[in-house]
Amino acid sequence: MKILKDILYKVRIESVIGSTEIAIHKIDFDSRKIEENDVFIAIRGSLSDGHEYIEKAIQLGATAIICDTLPGHIEKGITYIQVKDTNTALAFMAANYFGNPSEKLKLVGVTGTNGKTTIASLLFQLFQKADFKVGLLSTVKIMVDETEYKATHTTPDSITINHYLNEMIEAGVTNCFMEVSSHGIHQKRTEALHFVGGIFTNLSHDHLDYHPSFAEYRDVKKSFFDSLPKTAFALSNIDDKNGAVMLQNTVARKFTYALKTYADFKAQILESQLSGLLLKVNDNEVWVKLIGTFNAYNILAIYGTAIELGMDSLEALRLLSDLESVSGRFQYIVSRGNITAIVDYAHTPDALENVLKTIDDIRTKNEQLITVVGCGGNRDKTKRPIMAQIATNLTDKAILTSDNPRNEDPEVILDEMEKGVEPHNYKKLLRITDRKQAIKTACQLAQPNDIVLIAGKGHETYQEINGVRHHFDDMETVKEILDQLNK
Repeated sequence: MKILKDILYKVRIESVIGSTEIAIHKIDFDSRKIEENDVFIAIRGSLSDGHEYIEKAIQLGATAIICDTLPGHIEKGITYIQVKDTNTALAFMAANYFGNPSEKLKLVGVTGTNGKTTIASLLFQLFQKADFKVGLLSTVKIMVDETEYKATHTTPDSITINHYLNEMIEAGVTNCFMEVSSHGIHQKRTEALHFVGGIFTNLSHDHLDYHPSFAEYRDVKKSFFDSLPKTAFALSNIDDKNGAVMLQNTVARKFTYALKTYADFKAQILESQLSGLLLKVNDNEVWVKLIGTFNAYNILAIYGTAIELGMDSLEALRLLSDLESVSGRFQYIVSRGNITAIVDYAHTPDALENVLKTIDDIRTKNEQLITVVGCGGNRDKTKRPIMAQIATNLTDKAILTSDNPRNEDPEVILDEMEKGVEPHNYKKLLRITDRKQAIKTACQLAQPNDIVLIAGKGHETYQEINGVRHHFDDMETVKEILDQLNK
């Protein structure tokens, strides 16, 4: 049991009704999980307001309520803490409840539109190969040293983050790499965490269903760097037009990486093949198994971070050459019929363009490139026509299909995508709503040496339709189809 007063450290309190000297069991923002002697934190979400569940939480046994607006009826014997912002309060309370675990290891946050998962996952892999005990908080999975847990969000809620960080401390983990999403920053989930470093990858069109403007999306990302302590490092992709913006007001030590301009960590692509990249990183050559210009940027971010965390530069390069690609990130197979199928998470215009240009750089141009692409439902609608425009401009044939339609009509999503297709590209276009059938058609159209790109879902093993998740794995599906076609 913990004392309520102790877990309120650093929380901005407006008023108190009752005692803060009470013993509490645990904290939670989900009223359904409340038990005897718990603290209920009322969070205002996009779909529901936790303040409406205060009475239910008390009925289930909550003895303390954290809220930004006091309820009309005050229950006798219950402690009410009115705070400035319940999201921020949750962040500090979660950190305090678990003993501020982020201060007991080296936590590095990775933010940007694209590349977060790859960089965080490969940093985990690199430091593990260097015999460190490492932690990972990513879109794909959560790792506590050798133990894997399922991930549900890019940046989990504050309680989940601190729970796993505490597990890492107990497991002897010394370094943790964490994806930091704009949602997570905006909702204060990272507010009370102690970071020793932050990495900025790039900024492009995404999440404008959540953020009212691109400027706010950018400024939310920037606020992560603004909050870094002077003891931390801030590593930014200076080739991105927002790279310098991220570093403007941070008090952290500033470092840059780039392919095109002068930077602290610089690379030149000497060779680019389907089997990997030959890079000149600062003054040393290294062969890596990752593919494409976007991965050259990722390698630089990883290398720079390793150096700033104290790793020898030659050791870092040696380990970089041994890294394996991340699930669903330019993951490819070559069938018995010599068809190359690539699965990639590219779900933004910039990411799709990067992947298609990477393929174009390494292909012979004697083969056909067929792209299967969709856009998610209940998400940023403005990118839909842009995605279709890019797919039809940069490919020989594009098949528009469902991604995760969620609660939207998939045909309407495809209609909105199709608006971006230029008239002269209609001859390249097919519409097949069923994703499996779309992938099958792409494989049937492909001839020996052709390339099939399946974009949008990457590592995901489900398709969400009308609120229900059905098992669907792009790589599993394309392997099965190609095997059947080659019998």
